Amino acid sequence: MEQKLFTRIFHQTEPSLSDRFRILTEGAKYDVSCSSSGSDRQGCFAGGICHTFTPDGRCVSLLKILMSNDCRYQCRYCPNRKDLDIPRATLSPTELCEITDSFYRRNYIEGLFLSSAVFNTPDITMERMLQAVILLRKVYRFQGYIHMKAIPGCDPLLIRRAAEYADRMSVNTELPSRAGLQRLAPQKKPEHLAAPMTQLAQIWRERKETGQRILPAGQTTQMIVGATPDRDATILALTERLYLRYGMKRVYYSAYSPVGDPKVLPTEPEDRLRENRLYQADWLLRFYGFSAGELLAPGENLDPDLDPKSAWALRNPQQFPIEINTAPYEMLLRVPGIGIRSAHRILQARKETQLTCEDLQKMKVVLRRASHFILCNGKYQGCGENRTILRSRLLIPGARQVSPDQYSLFSTVQTAMTLTGEL
Repeated sequence: MEQKLFTRIFHQTEPSLSDRFRILTEGAKYDVSCSSSGSDRQGCFAGGICHTFTPDGRCVSLLKILMSNDCRYQCRYCPNRKDLDIPRATLSPTELCEITDSFYRRNYIEGLFLSSAVFNTPDITMERMLQAVILLRKVYRFQGYIHMKAIPGCDPLLIRRAAEYADRMSVNTELPSRAGLQRLAPQKKPEHLAAPMTQLAQIWRERKETGQRILPAGQTTQMIVGATPDRDATILALTERLYLRYGMKRVYYSAYSPVGDPKVLPTEPEDRLRENRLYQADWLLRFYGFSAGELLAPGENLDPDLDPKSAWALRNPQQFPIEINTAPYEMLLRVPGIGIRSAHRILQARKETQLTCEDLQKMKVVLRRASHFILCNGKYQGCGENRTILRSRLLIPGARQVSPDQYSLFSTVQTAMTLTGEL
């Protein structure tokens, strides 16, 4: 009892600014809705600086920090939940601005990712974050990129004001199902999470109609994968609804790390390969014309050994082979080994000539995979209809023997493929 009292008194003593900075940047690193995911979080997060990637592949450095980690909620999966005996810290709007401005002027960062635990009420939390962002823009003349969290349950007027100063905002979906949310975060309701998403989607539509420079980078969200028994089919179905209903720019997936309550959550981390497969499926939903129902039937998980497009092609042999010189763009995109850029090159080149396999190789088509699903001037060079042999040809050689880092979303091997969406 005396030890607990001593600990409580110690934690109530205000840490120094440098200590609070360390606590609040450490507490922010589990939110991936602004940065590359699937990679080692220690490797892409040092001293409060994380790296995110623009659509053209450019790396951008952001200061990633919480306004406070003193949370009133008891979400069982969260490393900042109320019942944990950890150091707590809070920054004032001015302190946050001073830190951000100092990093920015030294060219350490190009922007800010600002989130917060709900340290009092949703309104008070959002007001403090909004004060900081307004100070940054108006007093400190901060011209960098700002990604800001919207706090569910706060006054819609606060979210509207925040959208005028932030480049992008996000609301965490948290978990893939209502049942999982009810079990692990009973203080949060799906409708409370959906309300700010709906508002941000409306703001985005208004921006497009009026031409205002408000929330130019739209909204994103993230969900935790592996904390609940939800299958990949459930996750992708929810992802599809989020894109269609709220116009999300990105849905991020965070493989569960064992920082939650071990009484109700797994004690082992979720496989990062699963996270990577979800990102690949996400690309197919957004850029390749696939639907969630095509990729997975209810209750299924993505194949860990095959990328989602190859797995779909194996399940649909009646769709192939297609003639490369006459197939429509939509079918070219469904061929394993042909990405968006390659499909456009094929469309342009075949206006002038009949394409051969040699031509496709020059266009960077991955013939090791594509040759089993295409004809070039009526010629087939694949391995035929034997599914066992075909599956073995589509596997990445030695994939199960390499370091888990190879499956990272932005590892050396995967960078070009995931940034362009080529599968």
